[in-house]
Amino acid sequence: MTEPRRVRPAGRTTSAGRAAVEAVWRIESARIVATLARYTGDFALAEDLAQEALAEALVTWPRDGVPAQPAAWLLTCGKRRAIDTFRRNATQRDRYAALAHDLGEGQAAAGAPAAGSHDVQALGDPDRVDDDVLALMLISCHPVVSREASIALTLRVVGGLTSDEIARAFLVPAATVQARITRAKKAITAAQVAFEVPEPHERRERLDRLMSVIYLIFTEGSSATAGDDLIRYDLAREGVRLARVVARLMPDEPETHGLVALLELTAARFPARVDADGEPVLLEDQDRRRWDAAAVRRGRAALATASRAGRGLGPYGLQAAIAECHDVAPSAEATDWDRIVLLYDALQQIAPSPVVAVNRAVAVSMLRGPLEALPLVDELIAAGALPHSHLLPLVRGEMLRRLGRSEEARRELTVAIERSPTARERRLLETRRDAL
Repeated sequence: MTEPRRVRPAGRTTSAGRAAVEAVWRIESARIVATLARYTGDFALAEDLAQEALAEALVTWPRDGVPAQPAAWLLTCGKRRAIDTFRRNATQRDRYAALAHDLGEGQAAAGAPAAGSHDVQALGDPDRVDDDVLALMLISCHPVVSREASIALTLRVVGGLTSDEIARAFLVPAATVQARITRAKKAITAAQVAFEVPEPHERRERLDRLMSVIYLIFTEGSSATAGDDLIRYDLAREGVRLARVVARLMPDEPETHGLVALLELTAARFPARVDADGEPVLLEDQDRRRWDAAAVRRGRAALATASRAGRGLGPYGLQAAIAECHDVAPSAEATDWDRIVLLYDALQQIAPSPVVAVNRAVAVSMLRGPLEALPLVDELIAAGALPHSHLLPLVRGEMLRRLGRSEEARRELTVAIERSPTARERRLLETRRDAL
C-alpha cells in the first residue's frame, strides 16, 4: 500500500507542524484513546499507545508534512504500537493476530490509514450512540475507582484537560490530581474492567459521576481556566454532544434531560459572550439578539422533558431553569429575578455549595438591592468559602460599586484581578476597576 498523500502547504515550518499535531490531538485524542482501549482491552496501555503515537507525530509531521487523514494516522500508529507490544508478549499472541488481521495487509506502517475501516468512520461520526468515548467515560466512572479519581481521570483522558486545569477546577494542587489519576488507572487495570458500555442497571450506578464529568468538561469549555481564549468551543461542543448521547441512552432519567437543557441554554449565549477582539462581555452588556435561538429552543424542550417526569427537577434541571430565565428575558432588568431567587433556594437545599450561595446572593442583589445582599457575601467570606477564587471579591466589589463605596470596591476588584485565571478576564476587571 502506498504512503498516503501528505499536505505540504508552502512555507510549512516546524512550528506549524507542531501546531497541527496539537490541534488534531486536542480534538481527536479522546476517540483515539477510546478506540485503542477497545482494541487492547487495557485502559492504561491505550493511553500509553496514544501518547507514543503523539510523540511520533511530533517528530514526523513537522518533517514530512501533515497526513491527509491526521486522526487516522494517529490511530493506525497507535494500533501498530499495540501490535509491537503484543508481539513482545508471548501470552498475547492471539490478540496480536486479531489486531493484525483487522488492520489489514500492509497497513502496519506508521501513518497508513485503515481505508474504509469502521474506526476511521467512527472518528468522523460524532453522534453514534454505541460511542467509544462514552464507554471510556463509563469505565472511568467504575465503582472500583473513587469519585474524585474517576472524575479527574475522565477529564484528563476524555476532556483533554491538563493536570493544572483539573486542579484549578477542583481547587486542589496539581500533584493531588496526578496521584488520583495514577490510582484510578491502577484500580481499573487490577479489576480487569471490560471495555464496553455497561448494562442499564450499571449505567444508573455510574450516572451521577458521568454527568458530573460531562458538566465539568463543558464548564472548562465555556469558561477556560487556561490559554488565550475565553471559550474552548471544542470542549463545550463535546460536553453537549456527550450529554445528548447519555440522554438517549437513559431517556427515563429526568436529570439527563436537565443536563442537556443546562448546557444548551448556557451555550446559546456564546455568540455574545466575546466581542470582535475576543474580549469577554458581561451578561448585562451582551447583545441578546446574537444569542442562538435554536439552542434556546432545544434547551427549553429538554427542560420540559425533564419536568414532565413529575419527580421534581434535580440540580442540573434547576440550574437549567435559572438559565432559561436569563435566556427568555429581553434585558437584565426585565429578568424574573424573583423566580431565580426561588430556584436558587431550591438548589441550595438539594445541592448546597459556596458557588450556589454566591450566585444566589447576586440574584438577591438584583431583586432587592445590594444592601440586602452584601451581608450574604460577607458571611461566605467569614466562613472561608472559595479562598483562592476570584468570584467572591468580584461579586463583593460589584455590590460595593453599586452602593457608591468606590474605594472599597476598587480594593475588592484588585483582589479579583490577582486571582483571575485568564488574561482576558483580568483586562475586563481592570477596566471596571479603573472606571471607578
